[in-house]
Amino acid sequence: MRKHLHAEWTKLRTLRDTGRLLLTIVVLTVAVSVAASAVVSCAPDGCGYDPARISLFGVQVSQAAVAVLAVLAISGEYGTGMIRVTLTAMPHRIGVLAAKAILVAGLTLTAGSVAVLVSLPVARRVLLDNGFAAETLNLTSGPMLRAAVGSVLYLVLIALFSLGVATAVRDSATAIGVVLGLLYLFPALLLVITDEDWQRIVWQISPTNAGLAVQATTDLAGLPLSPWAGLGVPAAWAVAALLGGGLLLRVRDA
Repeated sequence: MRKHLHAEWTKLRTLRDTGRLLLTIVVLTVAVSVAASAVVSCAPDGCGYDPARISLFGVQVSQAAVAVLAVLAISGEYGTGMIRVTLTAMPHRIGVLAAKAILVAGLTLTAGSVAVLVSLPVARRVLLDNGFAAETLNLTSGPMLRAAVGSVLYLVLIALFSLGVATAVRDSATAIGVVLGLLYLFPALLLVITDEDWQRIVWQISPTNAGLAVQATTDLAGLPLSPWAGLGVPAAWAVAALLGGGLLLRVRDA
């Protein structure tokens, strides 16, 4: 595995898009979170906003950059034909995919952690100025810590899901389209579906809606799934995508 990790790390760190995408993840998360915090206000007697969700709203946007990073980690090799060289030098194909998964997850974990650690205190300052009570913005409280850690884990799961899809599809544009379609289609469907039972079902299978429930710190009883159970939904999507992609990688020609 050490040989696989070294080879894949060499390829990832020499890709010109890797650094840009990691920076994009941080910038988008922070910028959108702060912008979302700036446009909401809270009256002295309270409001219906969840401060954690607002402070981490940028995750919903930066997940697109995470998806692109993960897709390019493998589909770029198919586009250039480099995958044939890779699989000739390292014929253990599952080892190659595992190494890519570890590195993509590690890079996403790092960028996501930086993004969340910057977003929360900056957004907190903005929300305090907009009337939110200080006790609802305690960054060391259990719910807020769960929202922060869960958001980073959510981005890692999106990266693994995207890598699995890209391994199966092989084409960069198609893989990105499939991943972004699945991430943003379900939330869009919830806006047009009027039947409450179907809304609940769509919410529960949506990697975005269910996964980002981990950010919730208010009205937890009203969620179709608990925060950690919701995070299990994108985890299931990621496992299914990696298993499917790994199987196809084994049986198909490069």
